[in-house]
This record gives sequence, C-alpha cells and structure tokens, in this order.
Amino acid sequence: MLGGTVFCSRAVAEAAVARGHDVTCACRGESGALPDGVRHVRLDRSTTDAASVLDDTYDAVVDVARDPAWVRSSVAATPSAHHVLVSTINVYPDTTTPGGGPATLALHEPLHDVPAERAAESDVYGALKVGCERATEAVASRWVVRPGLIVGPGDTSHRYPWWVRRLVSADRGEEVVAPGAPDDAVQVVDVRDLAAWLVDGAERRLTGVHDGVGPVLGRGALLDAIARGVGADVRWRWVDQDTLLAHGVAPWAGPRSLPLWLPLPEHAGLMAHDPGPARAAGLAVRAPEDTAADTAAWLATRPDPPPGEGLTRDEEQDLLRAVS
Repeated sequence: MLGGTVFCSRAVAEAAVARGHDVTCACRGESGALPDGVRHVRLDRSTTDAASVLDDTYDAVVDVARDPAWVRSSVAATPSAHHVLVSTINVYPDTTTPGGGPATLALHEPLHDVPAERAAESDVYGALKVGCERATEAVASRWVVRPGLIVGPGDTSHRYPWWVRRLVSADRGEEVVAPGAPDDAVQVVDVRDLAAWLVDGAERRLTGVHDGVGPVLGRGALLDAIARGVGADVRWRWVDQDTLLAHGVAPWAGPRSLPLWLPLPEHAGLMAHDPGPARAAGLAVRAPEDTAADTAAWLATRPDPPPGEGLTRDEEQDLLRAVS
C-alpha cells in the first residue's frame, strides 16, 4: 500500500483509494467533497508552506499545481517521495506538428515566478508549467505527465460536454453542424483512464516524461462515437473552417463557438500528439462510446451550463440555413 498525498485531484484520489492506498489530500478543500476514504489536510500553498502540514513520510506525491512556487514548497517538504507532476501539452509552443512529443518538441522558456494576478492567465500557463516541471528536478524520483484534452464525468469545461449535451437533445435524423472535415485529427483522454495510469505509474515509480494522450481519431469518428454512446441518430452537416470563420463561428470554446475545433494548419498538432509512448508505458483507454455515455449520465445530474458556451440552437439553425 502506498501512503501518498494528492493536491486537488478528485479523480486521482478516487483511483488511489480504489486500489487500496492510504491517500491524503492536501488542498484548500474548496472544489467539492473529497472521495470517501481520503484524509483531508487543509493547505493553501499560496499563503502557507507545505512543510507546515506535510512531512517526508509519504511514498508518492501527485501534484497538479500551475505555480512553480507551490511545487518547490511541496518538493522541499517531501523530498524522499516519488513525485508525479501533472503538467500539460501547453508546455510546447509548437502546435503545428502532428506526431510530436517530449523527444521531438521544444519547450517554452520556463517561468519560475509570476505575480499572483497573472498566474491564471492563459498566455503564461505553458511557461509556468515548465517552471513546475523544473522544480521537480530537485527530487531523486520524478515522473512528468503532460495531458492533452481531458474529458469525461466531472468535466466542467463545456468543450466536450457541449457535444454530449447537443447530441442528447437531438431529434432522430436531425441535421447537426460538424466543424472542419471528418478526417481532422482530434485527441482526448478520459479523466478516469488518466487517473488510473497516474496511480499505476506512482506504484511502479515510473520516471521520465510522457504525454498523457489518447489515440488520435478523426473528428468524424469521435463525433460518431459520442452519438452512439448517447443513443443519438443524427445527420452531420460538415462545414469547412473558412465558412465557419466567415459566419462568425469561433473555435474551441466560448460564445458562438464549436468546441473541439481549431483552425488548421496552425493547430494541426495540438490534438495529434504521438500516443505510442504513453500506451507502451501502460496508459489504457476505454471506448469513446463509454466516455460519452458516462458523461451524459453525469451531465443529467448537473444544471445547464451558463449562457455563452458554444453555439446556441438558434445560432446553429441560422448557420445551417446560411450554408444550405
């Protein structure tokens, strides 16, 4: 049994408890109830040094921090533990090259400190995560995992869930806008598969750096799998990116957007990282239909998302009329 600590990752805590480990969650405790069986140690690393509540008796640490100072604090408090840092593919400035990974892609120059008011800004996110990765170099045993787009139950991003909600609400045979082309590369990983792999890697004391990514699919294959998973029977109306942009449709997220779509070629590599090394290191992924079905069941217990996330039904109908 591992005695480990997890910083603010419910999915990892659940996976560790399920495998019989003794789990301590060191966090503020503001992101919802912790799983049963997890001991909570209240820690706000923005104001308190980790050594004030943690000691060097943990076997493993799983850290999701984006502030290098927080990682330095935790590393200093638990230097003998095996450290697993959940980083991000945003550490790579190159988003154009398909098939990339740690062995082939350069990193942003690291940021080691940033004013608190800037820490949540997207333009410094990748560089801060590089700084977090560098902070773990102070320990003897470390594993860095760089996930791509994480999906599944608990996803509050409104990107992947937008498609699940849209297809759950679709009438039989309804025409639904699909962005780009069916063969455009997309890549997601179910949060439960990623969490299980992180725990497995902590058990095996995996080291090095891996991109935590699932298989590369065509967007058409992924959307078809989501439809099958939620029991939808729709007709896709594929609309190319130039037409979408000309009609004011935004990519990825936010108001009047179509999620899981990014303009090409400047983002051709962002959802097309090489999944082979992660698969060889033990990352096992479930069928995309299962992720969709479970996400739909979770969403059924949630309130509707706030306005301004993705195309509204009226906006989609206007677009369909405009391109017909």
